[in-house]
Amino acid sequence: MVSTKWGSSLAAHIYLLLFSHLAGRAAAAPTTSSPSSSSYRAETLTAVKALQSWYNPSTGLWNTAGWWNSANCLQVLADWTMTDNSSATTLINVPGIMQNTFTKAQQTTVSTQKTVSARTGHITSTYTLQAKHIHGNSRRGFSGFINDFYDDEGWWALALIRSWDATRNAGYLATAESIFADMVNGTDAVCGGGVWWSKARKYKNAIANELYLSVAAALARRVPDAGRRARYLQTAKDQWGWFRRSGMINGESLINDGLTIKEDGSCVNNGAQTWSYNQGVVLGGLVELAYATGDVGYVREAVPIAVAAVKKLTTTVDGVVVIREVDRCEPDCGLDGPQFKGVFVRNLGYLVVAVSTAPERVLKGAIEANARSVWNRDRESGTNRLGISWAGPVSAGQGPNASTHSSAMDVLVAARGVAGLSPRGLGMGMWKVEEGESGSEGAKV
Repeated sequence: MVSTKWGSSLAAHIYLLLFSHLAGRAAAAPTTSSPSSSSYRAETLTAVKALQSWYNPSTGLWNTAGWWNSANCLQVLADWTMTDNSSATTLINVPGIMQNTFTKAQQTTVSTQKTVSARTGHITSTYTLQAKHIHGNSRRGFSGFINDFYDDEGWWALALIRSWDATRNAGYLATAESIFADMVNGTDAVCGGGVWWSKARKYKNAIANELYLSVAAALARRVPDAGRRARYLQTAKDQWGWFRRSGMINGESLINDGLTIKEDGSCVNNGAQTWSYNQGVVLGGLVELAYATGDVGYVREAVPIAVAAVKKLTTTVDGVVVIREVDRCEPDCGLDGPQFKGVFVRNLGYLVVAVSTAPERVLKGAIEANARSVWNRDRESGTNRLGISWAGPVSAGQGPNASTHSSAMDVLVAARGVAGLSPRGLGMGMWKVEEGESGSEGAKV
């Protein structure tokens, strides 16, 4: 285990900057009751049961959620399993859900259309799902979880990697590798490197490239073959080097949505929205890269992004201090936007586990504050479904669906993951996996 070493001035500056920001907002916030347990075990189990009310065994997907959103539903189940393997196995049968999704989702025809607003940068996705056997349709759907969008592929690769973490089912890891091989085909020298958002090759954006980084770094720690591990690791290192130089990280340490390709072929930050998930996925990728290399410098680079994002996203809604999506997106964020905040907090949780200094304590507090608000103010009576506004009311927007619920559930799972966390330096903690390990046994927590 390698201890994270921080210069005292850097740690103090980050701590005071974020603490003063959150404390000022919290001063006006009313006191609410805490969840029944600081470990969030009961709350996460209840949330899992509610999530599964949308699960469609015939498609392997979650009704009301889009294609990539369903990958995130799978990932939050995998992350939860890593914190409560006993409940996941005996009460919910998450391994069975994973296997069913792995089998059935690939056989479901999904018509996907995505557009990007020139004004806001907001992605609008439209999905039409049709099971393979309906009306004689013989198309195999997205076989191998490969489609026309490299970001979609990245979401499924990460979900399958987490599913491997939880079950050691070798098929999940092998499929994640094949997905990544297709993502590699989306890279070229335009903008000096990076992967395109889609196979139409018109836009290089942050999320596709952060997912590319995260998948490469995650595979570098898990595949059994040393040669492949080395190649994935080099790819992840090169990708982070390119991303850092690309200009997408602005002067406030926030990540804008993507790049504008100019007529002369040069590429510049497009100045579009700093969506929360763009601040999140990169954190998870850098944490994986730090674990894969033992180089704490990657964690040091992640912390300023996390601090800037929490400061940017934290707001007071009706006296409640919560994370809220940028650009006044809430409560009408379309099909994609409701997922963003949960992705951010999920990856923030990964970072907190890796950091052992002042930023950990403050960032951990931000996770826990949002978890309390979700549970107390954003939960539907009777169904325990969770909505888009973590400050409530649960009826905001169109009300709860599988995307809003799984996103809010990410907060509860992250809070469970950091509950009782004591400073530990650079160590995988509950997320630890043995590099190159394979097999069929469930993860030990």
